[in-house]
Amino acid sequence: MSDGLSGVAVVGSANLDLVVEVPRPPRIGETLLGRAGGRFAGGKGLNQAVAAARSGAATRFVGVVGVDDGAALLERTLADAGVATALRRTATAPTGVAHVLALEGGDNSIVVAAGANGELTERDAVHGVAGAAVVLAQLEVPYASVSAAVRAGREAGAVTVVNAAPASPAVLGLLDAVDVLVVNETECAELGGVERLHSVGARSVVRTRGAGGVELHRAGAAPVSVAAFRIEPVDTTGAGDAFCGALAAALSEGAELEGALVRACAAGAIVAQHRGATTEALSPSSLAELVATR
Repeated sequence: MSDGLSGVAVVGSANLDLVVEVPRPPRIGETLLGRAGGRFAGGKGLNQAVAAARSGAATRFVGVVGVDDGAALLERTLADAGVATALRRTATAPTGVAHVLALEGGDNSIVVAAGANGELTERDAVHGVAGAAVVLAQLEVPYASVSAAVRAGREAGAVTVVNAAPASPAVLGLLDAVDVLVVNETECAELGGVERLHSVGARSVVRTRGAGGVELHRAGAAPVSVAAFRIEPVDTTGAGDAFCGALAAALSEGAELEGALVRACAAGAIVAQHRGATTEALSPSSLAELVATR
């Protein structure tokens, strides 16, 4: 990490999450009665930016929203969390929307309509990450913009973290510029597995396994396992995003990767115990308290 860089810049999606609580997913052709779970700010990018800020890092978010009431809700959420924004509004597309089916037991199924997220440009992305110590991105916005942001961050000396969600083979061409690749078990398999990721340039692969914890795979080294914190989940919608945001925050403060992963697991556990993808319960003090139970 170069001198003069500070904080976390998150490039990614911002969505309005519409949550419906159901006992199970509907079958094809079936109308299933559920219960309204609420309207929440979401999108992997926004969730991760909020988590990074609530974990204690100076954070800015780079994204595109529409000119509708959904955008206003997202902007309020970011401001309330202390996130500085480089949001651009567009009149040519609505704010992105995610339809979330919250299932019994804490699992979920999600359908996303990208909307304005699809208009994030390379210029938006590169300008937004300037000066950041850590650049964090996902794959819910145009890949060219993600690539531009990550490469600009890498050239400036930032630590680059990519959450390859949803999984896309295109990310394999970016791994030479990625310091930490975060994938869940499904995404890892879709990208060919850990060995293939190392073979095409991945330095550190973090594979998340939900209640099974996290595995850190470094090229040429034995895997390192980090156990999950034992909790009773309420809603796992934003747990993975909280993990990524807290990971970026810890790295921006100079933490070693292994220690940063413990804090990231704690953030995911805190968010999973609350409804919605973000929660004010996530804070530096709550993270420290939970980490101290190890």
